[in-house]
Amino acid sequence: MLLKLYDKNNNPQDLQRIIDILNDGGLIIYPTDTMYAIGCHGLKERAIERICRIKEIDPRKNNLSIICYDLSSISEYAKVDNNVFKLMKHNLPGPFTFILNGTNRLPKIFRNRKEVGIRMPDNHIIREIARLLDAPIMTTTLPHEENEDLEYITDPELIDEKFGDIVDLVIDGGIGGIEPSTVVKCTENEPEIVRQGKGWLEEN
Repeated sequence: MLLKLYDKNNNPQDLQRIIDILNDGGLIIYPTDTMYAIGCHGLKERAIERICRIKEIDPRKNNLSIICYDLSSISEYAKVDNNVFKLMKHNLPGPFTFILNGTNRLPKIFRNRKEVGIRMPDNHIIREIARLLDAPIMTTTLPHEENEDLEYITDPELIDEKFGDIVDLVIDGGIGGIEPSTVVKCTENEPEIVRQGKGWLEEN
């Protein structure tokens, strides 16, 4: 099912429908400030396992990422020291994934790796959903074959055509991007860019 949403003034009933889907363990596809992504309630392990199967990722070997609404909610799910907090405050919301050590507020599936990717996209639609859900959203980019038309990960109608049967809802937030987030590892002493993507990190 495809649902058109906008940066602001969305119908509260539409937003509530999305929250209900997530609270029931459902999967949604939504826009971010980089690429379209697939996600679920970040504290519901079965829903997270479904996404791992769709993406063919092993949570014991791959870091999982969550979207948080704001900086204070990040500190519930990840260990943030002063320097990292300042760095995130300077760059978020934005097209970054910060790899941090997770806290025990996260489900067991995250604790296999002890680390969690933190996203706070500069996208009003998904941040509003995270705010209303009052919980993190587990997030990962859509699966894409190398030789496949890029429109299947950028055009909401084609995304719905391809993935509509395996998720509960596709949010149409306009045409998406093709560049991933910049990944910044913050588990050691100095932040390290492990993947340069759309975001250019500004140091304090």
